[in-house]
Amino acid sequence: MKYASVKTNLPGPKAQELLNRRHNSVPQGVSFGVPTFAQSAEGAIVTDVDGNTFIDFAGAIGTINVGHSHPKVKEALKDQVDRYIHTGFNVMMYEPYIELTEKLAKLAPGDFEKKALLLNSGAEAVENAVKIARKYTKRQGVVSFTRGFHGRTLLTMTMTSKVKPYKYGFGPFAPEVYRAPYPYVYRRPDGMTEEAYDQYVLEEFKNFLISDVAPETIAAVVMEPVQGEGGFIVPSKAFVQGVYELCQEHGILFVADEIQTGFSRTGRYFAIEHFGVVPDLITVSKSLAAGVPISGVIGRKEIMDEASPGELGGTYSGSPLGCRAALAVLDIIEEEKLNERAAAIGQRVMQKFEELARRFECIGHVRGLGAMCAMEIVQDPQTKEPDKVLTSAIVQEAGQRGLLLLSAGVYSNVIRLLMPIVITDEQLEEGFTILEQAIEAASRSK
Repeated sequence: MKYASVKTNLPGPKAQELLNRRHNSVPQGVSFGVPTFAQSAEGAIVTDVDGNTFIDFAGAIGTINVGHSHPKVKEALKDQVDRYIHTGFNVMMYEPYIELTEKLAKLAPGDFEKKALLLNSGAEAVENAVKIARKYTKRQGVVSFTRGFHGRTLLTMTMTSKVKPYKYGFGPFAPEVYRAPYPYVYRRPDGMTEEAYDQYVLEEFKNFLISDVAPETIAAVVMEPVQGEGGFIVPSKAFVQGVYELCQEHGILFVADEIQTGFSRTGRYFAIEHFGVVPDLITVSKSLAAGVPISGVIGRKEIMDEASPGELGGTYSGSPLGCRAALAVLDIIEEEKLNERAAAIGQRVMQKFEELARRFECIGHVRGLGAMCAMEIVQDPQTKEPDKVLTSAIVQEAGQRGLLLLSAGVYSNVIRLLMPIVITDEQLEEGFTILEQAIEAASRSK
């Protein structure tokens, strides 16, 4: 059985009509990938308005770990709509909020009492984590990392590293935000071992606390356990533990930004579990609710309780629909053993990536953690010069053949995979075939 089938030009006739309407009503600053529109989606397959079908290796930018339109998520949403849609947790509370915060607190790493706050988006979760950290520590400074991505609001945009398209022309930025070095093993200095490089970057972080900002003024260090938009950069355990220990030494809160990495993407509920440290705060969103907007901050009870009533929250924060979808997702992850499935997918992806790297010299590096995998596209394997143009061409070629792909990285030269973890082996292999064809076609036409 063939899952991907593109029978029309893209955009097809119905999609073209919608695209014309889009251009007349939607600002050009809102980007899009394939030039078509969804009609339906199930599991790892998306069907557009012209009847074309696509294998989804993008997962709505990592929000569909349990797949599109999972029956249990749909059932939970329908049941909730029949009961009530929204009362505002700050006006009249509801049990799904309580049940979800209880489960999140239990799932999060750490053998101590935890509480959780529910919000709407990933950026909002990061903003609130910073608010909570500042309130608790009575400090203002916030440290993020080179190549990190934390959102598009004023504070999170400031914390984000990539200038274009996220920051250019949108300043001035929020004060008291500092950017620390983060390891990038593939681009380490020539002749330096990985172990020596880890130590070098950690020493740079120590120096950063002397040359850039005094540690006693820092409320929080916010780290993606695996950098998402930055190019799926996986740090070493030694680096993460070293930063954590410095935070402990100086009374700085360690915040794990798990918005893209959480809920089985790396083979664990939280990617930070791979690194042997326990964060003070964790931010979550994306795949928590299978596409329904919701986010949260999970943290130590004494830290989360520092803010006074009314200082945290929002009109739609932790909506009943989001809570019910999230509760269904957590059940699905456990019942369908998606952590184990993600680990198995990751092994197969990396095996395939290594095969492709031996065939195509434009693939300079492959890397990943669990099912969070990427390949870096370069002009020359010796110079490692990024190839943004070829990367874009591969993504476009894949889309024309029925495979949804995403690029990433500060140089826009990384192809990242965020397929639903419920994807079947047959769909995965067909997606690999299309990816290989897209690389070959894009390389030929270069």
